[in-house]
Amino acid sequence: MTSTQATSAPTHRLLLIRHGETEWSLSGQHTGNTDKPLTENGKRQAQALVKPLEELDLYRPYVISSPRTRAKTTAELAGLSIDAVWDEVHEWDYGDYEGLTNAQIRAENPGWNLWSDGCPGGESVAQMSSRVDGVIDAAIPLMSDRDVVIVSHGHFSRSFLARWVEAPIARGERFQMLPASVAAVGFNGEFHQLMTLGITGYSSANYVDASRPSRPAR
Repeated sequence: MTSTQATSAPTHRLLLIRHGETEWSLSGQHTGNTDKPLTENGKRQAQALVKPLEELDLYRPYVISSPRTRAKTTAELAGLSIDAVWDEVHEWDYGDYEGLTNAQIRAENPGWNLWSDGCPGGESVAQMSSRVDGVIDAAIPLMSDRDVVIVSHGHFSRSFLARWVEAPIARGERFQMLPASVAAVGFNGEFHQLMTLGITGYSSANYVDASRPSRPAR
């Protein structure tokens, strides 16, 4: 990973945007390579990003999208013009756990945790960490003269945030990325910094995370 002790650092920001709601994100099913479209509500969430992004006053944004339809549609509905599609910013490969909820996985594998155990038949924690580090190293040079936007997925974005601040990827469990939400990172002098987290264009208080059954559904 690029050292934060560099004598000089880019002065521009990098924004992470998670795609809007899909059928599987609503039900809490792990959605990696499955190309689920946005729900109608997910489309509204993405469109609601237009104003917050305008307020962020992006400078010559270079927009990178995951190859999945849900990410590309989110970018377009949010008023962004995609400059590049990078396979490297796809969601965590859940392998054998694709399409399953946490409850279904733990019924067969009690105590399983994505952030410490990875996924059989998919990506390990070490593999995900290495992939995210590669994206960070590729993105930093782009930040020398413009803002960068990565439109991607929940676990990818949370992993990116952890590695950006040079924490183990497991620290991504401590960050939340709601559907169609924005996080911004950058530099404080030469040091990597988390600048903001959780920007949405809708009321996040009304969002129910299906992976947390203790929260009653509306």
